[in-house]
Amino acid sequence: MKKLIFRKFAKDTSVFFLIMCFTIGLIVWTLQAVNYFDFVTQDGHGLKTYFSFILLNFPKIIHRIIPFIFFISLFYIITDYEIRNELLIFWTTGISKINFANKIVLLSIFLTFLQILIGGFFSPLSQYKAREFLKNSNIDFFTSLIKEGKFINAVDGLTIFIDKKEIDGTYSNIFIDDSSKSNSRMIYANNGLLIDTNNKKIFRLFNGKILNLEKSKINVFEFDQIDFNLAEYSTNTILMPKIQEIPSKDLFKCVIRLKNNEIIPEDRQLSCKKSITNEITQELFKRFYKPLYLPIIAILCCFLVITSKNNINYEKNKKIIFLITFFVLILSEASLRYSTASNLATLLYLITPWIGFAVIYFLFNLRIKNV
Repeated sequence: MKKLIFRKFAKDTSVFFLIMCFTIGLIVWTLQAVNYFDFVTQDGHGLKTYFSFILLNFPKIIHRIIPFIFFISLFYIITDYEIRNELLIFWTTGISKINFANKIVLLSIFLTFLQILIGGFFSPLSQYKAREFLKNSNIDFFTSLIKEGKFINAVDGLTIFIDKKEIDGTYSNIFIDDSSKSNSRMIYANNGLLIDTNNKKIFRLFNGKILNLEKSKINVFEFDQIDFNLAEYSTNTILMPKIQEIPSKDLFKCVIRLKNNEIIPEDRQLSCKKSITNEITQELFKRFYKPLYLPIIAILCCFLVITSKNNINYEKNKKIIFLITFFVLILSEASLRYSTASNLATLLYLITPWIGFAVIYFLFNLRIKNV
């Protein structure tokens, strides 16, 4: 009977948690998707690249919102059980409040490992795949960026200016500044036409001049027609993976090598330098250590069962518990930023979850004995 009661509570909490994760995650994901639309409107990527990138960023969002969603889910379910008198079933069947709290803590420990799994492995992997997707994509939406009277610099080292777009789709008075190579060049053409064939984008230019700048020499020659290949140019989008997109094993290797003062070879993924040691350490703390605050959130929510809804102080206690738990959530985020400020700050950050849980669990045990 006791197992069935706990199973129902765990099921209700899990279902509400999953619904909230999907709902809040979808809202945050949509807001981020709007911000990422610059990949299309300014950087020249296609819609396929855009949607693939934002989809691969969804695990990162889930990892970030898990603590908040867990808090809301647990707080809501316990309060709802109290309002509907379902908590009385626990107490009348011989389940003690400390036993109830222990089960909630076990549930939070399971969720802690899940968040570590997502944050330590799935989220960096999906973000890395998203960055690789951008890196390997071409500027397949580039033609939509070209507008008359506007400088276009969506690709690295290349600026295009179009004076006018004709009714037939051609362009007139075209200026191109190509500084993407060792020898820069400037091109002027009276007319031009964008051609898209076999996934190759070519700017066909007519009647113009090319100025090649080679060191201190300037060579000028005229042309009747040339094809300017756009496919060989890379986008302005940041293509190097950020620290949060690097696999955890590579971050651990970097930290170990830096502490051992090893000579670290250049890496195309991660520039492992002492100047970013704090950033890497914070990222590892975020992935593998910050989830330890989940059991603290769980035991704080368990304070809701100490007083019943018939108690005159019930609503007041509920608000206090909500504010304290919310403060712990903020503390877990804020303390991460200062966790590497000094050795003392790191030590305090490492011991705070353990001491915090022990103190709160002791206070909870003390309260239920005095009720």
